[in-house]
This record gives sequence, structure tokens and C-alpha cells, in this order.
Amino acid sequence: MAQTLDEQQIKQILNYDDAQRANYFLKEVVASNEIWILKDQHGCVMLNTEDEDCVPVWPNEAFAQAWATDEWQECQAEAISLSKWFSRWSHGLADDELALVVFPSQSEQGLVFYPEELEQEIKNKQKNQSAKGQC
Repeated sequence: MAQTLDEQQIKQILNYDDAQRANYFLKEVVASNEIWILKDQHGCVMLNTEDEDCVPVWPNEAFAQAWATDEWQECQAEAISLSKWFSRWSHGLADDELALVVFPSQSEQGLVFYPEELEQEIKNKQKNQSAKGQC
């Protein structure tokens, strides 16, 4: 189960660099068994890089909902279970040629993964967690 964070912890995590936020994302997603997106009546929020159209993803509701401001104030955070993510989202995003930006900063910076890469990273983290649990 993912831990509840206080305000100081949230601020500290938001100050992580891109790689630290990605590592935190993986750890929390495996612990909670879900990925968070922002959605409105038209679908999920998108960010654009010079090379990719990206769907931003977050480790929990609080971080996702913090992005629901300005042009995205009508958006709602939505959890997607990892089983649903693996069975539908990874393939759908790949088919639509979309990438993912993992736990972006408020300045829209974050590591970009292709759907298959993120799925593999999550599964690797799950294996590592399972192996630790068997010690």
C-alpha cells in the first residue's frame, strides 16, 4: 500500500529531479497497483514535446489532481489498475503512437517512456519487490 504523505514530504518529492521522480513513481505504482491520469470529457490530458505527444502519468491522486489548474481545471484524476494498464492502455497508447511522461514537474519536465518501456519497468520493479518479499 502506498504511504500517505504530509505537506513537507510532498514538497520534497516535487523537488526531485526527473530520474528521482520516475523512481518514486515506479515504487509507488507497484505499491498501490495503480497509475493515475488526468481526464476531462474529451479524454486524457496530453503534453507535447518536440518529438512526442505524451500522456502524463502520476503515482497517486494528490500529485495528479495538483495539475488540474488553469486550462485543466475541469480535469479529474482517475486511477487505472495495473492489470487494466497492462491489458489495455499499454497497447492502446502504442497503437496511437503516444508516449508517456512520468510524474512531470509543474514546469512540464519529466522522463519520457514509450508504453512498452514503462510496462517493462513496472514489471521489473514488481519482480524485484516480490523477490525482496521472499527473503
